[in-house]
Formats: sequence, C-alpha cells, structure tokens
Amino acid sequence: MILDSARPTRKVIIKEQLATDVEISPADLAKVAADAIDAKKGSEVVILDMSDLIGIVDVFVIATGASKRRISTMIEEVDQRLRGHGRRKLRIEGLDTCEWVLADYGDLAVHILMEDARRFYALERLWGDAPRIPWEPVDTCNSHS
Repeated sequence: MILDSARPTRKVIIKEQLATDVEISPADLAKVAADAIDAKKGSEVVILDMSDLIGIVDVFVIATGASKRRISTMIEEVDQRLRGHGRRKLRIEGLDTCEWVLADYGDLAVHILMEDARRFYALERLWGDAPRIPWEPVDTCNSHS
C-alpha cells in the first residue's frame, strides 16, 4: 500500500478509563461535584450530610449560579467529572428554565439555583439539622507557587 504524503493525516485520541477497586464515598463524590461547580464559577457551595435525615439520598450539594448559561455549564462539568468516577445521573430536572436544576446521582443530589431561587427556597435553612461536610474551593491564584 502506498501512502500519499501530501494527504493530511488525522490523529485519533483514545481516552482510557482507569479501573479501580476503590469505591468513592458519597461525601467525597460531593466534593468532586463541588470542585466542578467551583471551576465553572459557581458560588456559595455547601455540602450537607443528609444520611440521617432522609432515606433517599446521603448528600446534598447546593450552589448558586449567576446565570442560566453558567448553571447549565456547571451541571455539564459536574456530570463529566462524576462520570470519571463511574457515576451517571439518574435524573435531572429544571434544565428548561435553569432557575433550580436538580441532578440526581442516587446517593448524591446536586442542586444549583439562581440567586433569587436560592434565597426563596433556603434549602440550608429547610435542612438546618443536616451537618455540613467541610469543603473549601481550590485557590487557583496560589496554585502556581
């Protein structure tokens, strides 16, 4: 077979997923989601341990988005990062308006709300008995030092 050297070639990149026997906890999964939200300019990120309060989910991640487009981008980033840990969302609601988007990952629920909706529904106050799981945003300004 003769190859035409004048013809452009395409590079194919194959993503390899690493197999792991380590199961990530719902709290650590929530931190992955929180990091994803933070990376896409989400604010007021809170992680609540719901395991002793309701039987359908272990952890809530609650965050605020500045615009509908930004909320959509945050959800996409959360989904991509959680897929990297073998998780797929079971259901998503609210993408049509992006006022309050809820992504259900089984033992993790991710809530991203517009500021007005966040104040109105006050999920942290509603679930005030839920312990907060510590999480801090990555300081990208000092990460190069």
